[in-house]
Amino acid sequence: MPLFDGGSYCGKNIIKTHMKKLGIVLLVLLVHSSCREAKKEEVTSAEPQIDFITPLGKEIILPEPYEKSLGQYTIAKEDYETNPDDVDKIIWYGRRTAYLGKYEDAIAIYTKGIKKFPKDAKLYRHRGHRYISLRKFDKAIADLEKAGQLIEGTENEIEPDGMPNAMNIPVSTLHGNIWYHLGLAYYLTHDYEKAFEAYTKCRASGKLPDNIVSSTHWLYMIQQRLGDSILATKMLEPIEVKMDVIENQSYHELCKLYKGLIPVDTLLQTKTGSPSNDAILYGIANWYFYNDDKEKAKEMMSSLVESKS
Repeated sequence: MPLFDGGSYCGKNIIKTHMKKLGIVLLVLLVHSSCREAKKEEVTSAEPQIDFITPLGKEIILPEPYEKSLGQYTIAKEDYETNPDDVDKIIWYGRRTAYLGKYEDAIAIYTKGIKKFPKDAKLYRHRGHRYISLRKFDKAIADLEKAGQLIEGTENEIEPDGMPNAMNIPVSTLHGNIWYHLGLAYYLTHDYEKAFEAYTKCRASGKLPDNIVSSTHWLYMIQQRLGDSILATKMLEPIEVKMDVIENQSYHELCKLYKGLIPVDTLLQTKTGSPSNDAILYGIANWYFYNDDKEKAKEMMSSLVESKS
């Protein structure tokens, strides 16, 4: 007799049992399939988190922070919470927050600190820097101008690095960083005369080679923008082929290009994607702009706008 004879009671029970099992299996498969489709839909419909949009319309998505940066942030936060009335603790808490890309949070920390210490130049210097990061240039200028007023008649000091260089030797100062970032904010608003004034003060703030090459780079570019090639060339007087530059090699290379000490071809192989490389490419793009190759300048600047960095 056939095993699944429909006329057999036993056969009918076997068929019912198998059909029931098959139904359970089908149900499980459908549930799994639905879950996979739901997850797939969830992944495909998820939009990337846009942190902010630049004045040029570029959407900025900040990368996930490194574990080391998160650890340093946690320590700085704990130090601040232990002693919230220590200016240095406030500053480091703000700096570590900013290194995670949380610029608004960092600004809030500095603002709270300024309410407690309204005459501390460091707080205005760091808040002004982060206003630049968010392209809030007017607010940055106000803070950095205030910082410049507060340091009048004070002795300059080395500013510790949040992200040390390869030699672990800080190369910037409080005064230098105030004038540098003020010059940058003015440059980005096309107020080249005031930018030149700020970078002149920046270069005069210290004799470290890193400070000389970085400020000279901007002084040269600003005068070229203003159409004074003679004064631009004069700005290059302190630049030499060999200088003890620790951190700002990009600016040193550009200054050598401006002075005619190296050909542009030696720098054209630079790839986009890192701040130091993009600094070189921006300088070269400007160099083409000054030398009447506007198409090349535009091509390079457009590429920079699209780069990750």
